[in-house]
Amino acid sequence: MRDISRRGLLGAGIGAAAAFGLAACSTGESKQGQPGAAKGGGSPTDGASPKAKDARLIGDGSTSDTGKQPRQPSAPVRLEPGETPPQFVIFSWDGAGEVGNGLFPRFLELAKDHDAAMTFFLSGLYLLPESKKTLYRPPNNPVGASDIGYLTDEHIKDTLKNVRQAWLDGHEIGTHFNGHFCGGSGTVGSWTPAQWQSEIDQAMSFVTEWRTNTGWTDLDPLPFDYRKELIGGRTPCLLGQENLLPTAKKLGWRYDASSPGGTQIWPSKLNGVWDFPLQAVPFPGHGFEVLSMDYNMLANQSKNSTNGMTSRYAEWREQAAGAYLAGFDRAYESNRAPFFIGNHFEQWNGGIYMDAVEEALKKIAGKKDVRLVSFRQFTDWLDAQDPAVIEKLRTLSPGQSPDGGWNSFFKAA
Repeated sequence: MRDISRRGLLGAGIGAAAAFGLAACSTGESKQGQPGAAKGGGSPTDGASPKAKDARLIGDGSTSDTGKQPRQPSAPVRLEPGETPPQFVIFSWDGAGEVGNGLFPRFLELAKDHDAAMTFFLSGLYLLPESKKTLYRPPNNPVGASDIGYLTDEHIKDTLKNVRQAWLDGHEIGTHFNGHFCGGSGTVGSWTPAQWQSEIDQAMSFVTEWRTNTGWTDLDPLPFDYRKELIGGRTPCLLGQENLLPTAKKLGWRYDASSPGGTQIWPSKLNGVWDFPLQAVPFPGHGFEVLSMDYNMLANQSKNSTNGMTSRYAEWREQAAGAYLAGFDRAYESNRAPFFIGNHFEQWNGGIYMDAVEEALKKIAGKKDVRLVSFRQFTDWLDAQDPAVIEKLRTLSPGQSPDGGWNSFFKAA
């Protein structure tokens, strides 16, 4: 069920004409790092996990309304004059399927240990049995086609279990759409707004009708109303954002995380939707920068092979962790731009990228002013701010600190 085929080219080696990376998709309590745990963000609310018996079933019972999501920060407040902005860090996962490698529960546990909220971009096909593949009608592709594999029944059950737990732990469930088409005439990069609408409608149906499609009646429903939960996504291979955005706006989505090659500055809106791009970060040992995603580092290390030279695994792992930490440090010590990290539940090159992102999270968590949040929580914070303040923050380039400190910076706004 690996999804190594037909990936789209991205600028992994920023500024190096011959250096490119690829984007991929995968089939994977509150202390210092809690979102908004200090002034400017709010503190987390308490609450027991919703119980299945208290749920209001939706549709065929695949999903349910269990009330307010647990473990969410209190309502965000505006930055006060002269206040140092929080350092937001968002870890996100493309695909969010559990295929027996234990990566989904591993990172749920890591997040819990370090008070982190994350965003899981669920591929709708990961809840559709292959025996029902003809239900999927991908734009510009044959019925049932997909460039990622369908999951086994047991892996669908494991994915349901972990998605359920992720929401109860306070994480966000976004979308990575369905078939992950990155090349050829059917690539998502050529889809029209209407075709994106069809793809989203199908992803929604696969998540909200898994009980009908599988025939399983002995599993708990997902504990959220996906039509209300879903406010953003990331396209396969970071392609097709331009035509997706009109549809996203029409659907009331609040953000999109599909743009490649962004710089480490404060975000803005495109077509009324917050744009959260993967960012170019320093790549240790190289004269160019790399996108803040595991696969893009792999593309520059093992030339797109997911099983490169084992003798270099330790070096590459250190380099990947160093890139994440260099990106974090550049923002944290200067303009405080939010830092976005993309991942996949994959054991590429012996699992070194999973180890690297774990190391980075552990070193980032707990630092002063750091907020490990989901895209949804960050969007809530942005929307609570004075737009003029966000525009002022956007004037700071990557690595640029405010002249005279934050108090002087905002006084000059």
